[in-house]
Amino acid sequence: MRTTKTQGMFNHLGLAGAFAGLALAATALADDAGQWDHKPMELSSSTFTDGGVLPISMIFESATTSGTNACSVDGSTGGNTSPQLSWRHAPPGTRTFAVVMYDTTASFTHWGIYNISREARELPANAGTPTSTDGQQIEDDFYLGTNGYNGPCPPAEQPYVHHYVFTVYALDKALQLPASTNFPPVAETLFQALIRAGQEGHILASASITGLYSIVPGAD
Repeated sequence: MRTTKTQGMFNHLGLAGAFAGLALAATALADDAGQWDHKPMELSSSTFTDGGVLPISMIFESATTSGTNACSVDGSTGGNTSPQLSWRHAPPGTRTFAVVMYDTTASFTHWGIYNISREARELPANAGTPTSTDGQQIEDDFYLGTNGYNGPCPPAEQPYVHHYVFTVYALDKALQLPASTNFPPVAETLFQALIRAGQEGHILASASITGLYSIVPGAD
């Protein structure tokens, strides 16, 4: 039902948290006021809880012939809206942030937004709209021809429950992603930029949270 050009990439890197291991400079971190507090970077959301089930507001909408949503348990309409996200304890020297939503179960990228302002400490709900001014966005693995967020729509086959990992990266530089009319920035483009940034010591810290979702009732 969908193409997965990034299949296996995060598996090769140790999944969504792999870039955290490249953040060699993240030994002493700062709070939002810029004072040293030696606390690790934290990510949270008011839309869902870490380890909890994602709400219908985040779910993709794919209409069936009967007019119901193939991406929801009971056919309910999906909101296809990116969640609110907030982070704390960004390291000193942070210049930009990047956020990735990655389905580790299917090796599928649902969202990538980068060059978020150094002053930002959150993304509001629906920051993944194509017209968002919160940062620059990639075209995800749905390949629908637009940049931005597209929510979960897992198949009704094992493994039933998919894990959606949201990761925020703090970088000491802006990311430059190559692009042209025929080749816009996609998931691979962003991942390669993050890999290079990590290898060169430009990823200062990262933090992740995970949401779960299945279209099979009672699946676990």
